[in-house]
Amino acid sequence: MDLTGLHHVTAVSADAPYNHRFYTQTLGMRLVKKTVNQDDTSAYHLFYADGEASPGTDLTFFDWPVPREQRGSHAAVRTFLRVRDDAALDYWAGRLADSGVAQSGIETRDGRDMLPFEDREGQRLGLIVDGGRGPGVPWARSPVPTEHQIRGLGPIVLSVPDLAPTAVVLTQVMGMREVRTYASEEGRAIHVFEMGEGGPAAEVHVKVEPGLAPAVQGAGAVHHVAFRVTTFDEYDEWARRLKDLRIPNSGKVDRFYFRSLYFREPNGILFELATDGPGFAADEDAAHLGEKLALPPFLEGRRAAIEAGLKPL
Repeated sequence: MDLTGLHHVTAVSADAPYNHRFYTQTLGMRLVKKTVNQDDTSAYHLFYADGEASPGTDLTFFDWPVPREQRGSHAAVRTFLRVRDDAALDYWAGRLADSGVAQSGIETRDGRDMLPFEDREGQRLGLIVDGGRGPGVPWARSPVPTEHQIRGLGPIVLSVPDLAPTAVVLTQVMGMREVRTYASEEGRAIHVFEMGEGGPAAEVHVKVEPGLAPAVQGAGAVHHVAFRVTTFDEYDEWARRLKDLRIPNSGKVDRFYFRSLYFREPNGILFELATDGPGFAADEDAAHLGEKLALPPFLEGRRAAIEAGLKPL
């Protein structure tokens, strides 16, 4: 019943057309599912991933007309994306500079080379070298050369005022291991927790920042972080575990493309446990993912009304 790594990270955009252009054209990721937020069908839910929509490679966005995030603690504050090697980082430093993307230059931290940057809406991202470790399949139609493409999710960085309650959930509830610490660029302690086989695709980095006000979500914020559950049987076991531990949670939610459980860790950050299957080819041909609006069966009867309320991409 071990979590095997990050499943997806869902963030907020207030500009879906820009978001689509940036993540497919500038970052070269594949739009693998164009659908809607199942709890708010007025909003797109866009999924960008690797060439085969592999679990652990999805960066997703809700499209909401909201102000910019007010940054603070009690939040996920940076999402890393994995690339294969230092040659890829060098390529990306040039590509992002040519595209006018805000970046801070290649640096070495936690023993790894990385390139922090932000999109136009203030979404805090970073590229990190994974040495080929973790899921990631190239996309033949990406504008980025195969050897330099983004391979999937790397570590997610959380900011909390107090490590202890978050650490208890990560280790005693979710079965992660605290493996090391390092210093942030501001000198704050960052604690590294890993799951599964470890490595950049299976890490949560927790930055301790006492005294910061809680973040207020908006465009540029991360909405929630999802972790990989391999099978439906293990998903059922996780539902029982959360109930037995009396952890408030959503109960079982069938998202059609995966099954989900949602709960908040003690510092208020929303976590999701999500199954690897059935996957995004459940209702589309794998060669044509993301090319049209896909709706799960329970929303299909409302297609005309839903499509009328969405902006063209």
